[in-house]
Order: sequence, then structure tokens, then C-alpha cells
Amino acid sequence: GEQLAAFRSQDGQAYVVDAYCPHLGADLAAGGHVVGNCIECPFHGWQFRGEDGKCTRIPYAEKVPDFARVRTWPCCEVNGMLLVWYHCEGLAPTWAVPEQREISTKEWVFRGQTEHFIDAHIQEIPENAADTAHLAFLHGPAILGGSDLRYTRSKLWDFMKHIWKAEWQPEPEPNEHCSRLLVQHRATVFGKHISMMDLTVSARQVGPGLVFLIFEHAFLGHGIILQTVTPLEPLMQNVVHKIYYQKNVPAIIPKLILRAECIQFERDITIWNNKQYLPKPLLVREDSSIQKHRRWYAQFYSEKTMRLPVQKEGLDW
Repeated sequence: GEQLAAFRSQDGQAYVVDAYCPHLGADLAAGGHVVGNCIECPFHGWQFRGEDGKCTRIPYAEKVPDFARVRTWPCCEVNGMLLVWYHCEGLAPTWAVPEQREISTKEWVFRGQTEHFIDAHIQEIPENAADTAHLAFLHGPAILGGSDLRYTRSKLWDFMKHIWKAEWQPEPEPNEHCSRLLVQHRATVFGKHISMMDLTVSARQVGPGLVFLIFEHAFLGHGIILQTVTPLEPLMQNVVHKIYYQKNVPAIIPKLILRAECIQFERDITIWNNKQYLPKPLLVREDSSIQKHRRWYAQFYSEKTMRLPVQKEGLDW
């Protein structure tokens, strides 16, 4: 629900500030200009410093009041992304986003991205990692069956099956804000194992909304999909997947991997867009990792976490 303005100062540093000028409420991101290390309001020319938000110049005023400033947001540039830190109680960042060396050294290059809008609570999306039982049922049918759940189990594509083996674990201190999922993928055609389709995926969740999906294939090389989950409003998430891959591998390979991942992800979206979050689900012994994941994810909430007036407990809006 926050409106932000992001800009790069003339020395190359990126800053994020509240979008609305405290003077008369103009949007700094709509027509504003960068002047040195400041952003200039398009309405009256007030200039705000990106570093601390302080107003440094008012063209028609003799003196700039000390209290004239715009709110700044902690941000960092890493892995080709500008990331903003949000904490409902205004606390400073308690952990840093790790740099993927192969991206910064350009060994792996950008090969495309997908973007989806999902009608679900933000916790539904990462919780998928701990729900290993859904892999065989939802993602077992052939990828050729597409993402429409009415047809994924069609007899037409029954000759091909995806076989998944996954294990989710939270990380120990000092990385308790991270978790890891190791996924082994195999495929069979007419019941015969096709080793060319063997794939290992190591997924590292960093905080509530960032995932590093590292792919390792015996013949097709290595790469990464960066998944970001950005909450836009209650029950509305913007999910972006960016793929970086070895630059000596033909671009068609990572594009096919991204397409395959997109089809599988859209199967999940159909579920998320239509499901209800259950704070007390009916689970069996084999679902124990789901409760484990919920306890791990609870660290990202606090007493002041935004809730709608009707929400007493749980995550149902």
C-alpha cells in the first residue's frame, strides 16, 4: 500500500523515498528530476536528498525548514535488483541479501523473466516449499499437459511422468531468516527413466519474499532463477522470476527452463487464486514439515503487523 519513488543520483547511487512530496503531495516519481544526489519535485521544485530525505532547496524560499524532509527507505542493489527493506515497526535491516557471485562476475547472464499477480496471502507461496506431498499430485503430470488443471491429467500425456524428491529445512543461526529446499527431478517416458531430464534444484529462501533457485544439469550446465514476492495489497502478490544462465549455453536452453518452470508455477497459481488459508489445517503425520515451515515463517510477523479490523487471529483477511 506504500507509494515509493526510486531514483539513481548522478554519482550512481540508488535511493528509495516516499513518493509524495510533504509540501503539497505531488508525486515525485511522476515528472520529478534528479539533481545531483537529490530528487526534485515537479510541482514547486523542492529538492530532497536521497541519503536522508532532507530538503536541501526550495527555489522561492529564503530558508529551508529543518523539519522539511521526505521519508527514506533502506535499500540495496544486489544480483541485478533494487531491494527495499520494509519493517512495520521501522526497525533497520537485520540481515543482508547474499550476492550470487556468478551474476556479479557476469559468468551467468540474464536470459528472461516472467511476472504473475496472485490473489493469495503472501505466506501461501513460500509454504509450497514445505508441502512436498503436492509435488507428485500437482506437478507429476507431464509438463506437455500445460497449466490448465482441467487437462493436466489427460490420458493424452499419460505416457510421461515427473518424479520429484524434496526435502525442506530451516537454516541454523546466524541465518535463521533463511531456509533450504533440495529438489531432485526425474522423468519417465512410457515408464522408462530418461536420464537427460534429471535435474537438481537447490532453493534457498532468504527472508519472506526472495528465493534463489539454482539449477544443475549434467549436460545443460548451471543457472539460477531469482524469485521475488512483493505484496502490493492484502491478498495481492506480484511474483517475478528472473533467470540467469551460463553465457556459453545457447539462450534457448534457459528460456525453455523458464517456460517449463512457468507452466508448473501456473498450476500452483490456480490453487492459490481459489484456496482459503486455514490457520488450523487438518494434517496427517506426513505433513509435519508444513507446521515446521509455519513456525519458521512466523518470525517475519510482529504485534504491529498490519491486519484488517475483522482479523482476530491467523492470516485470513
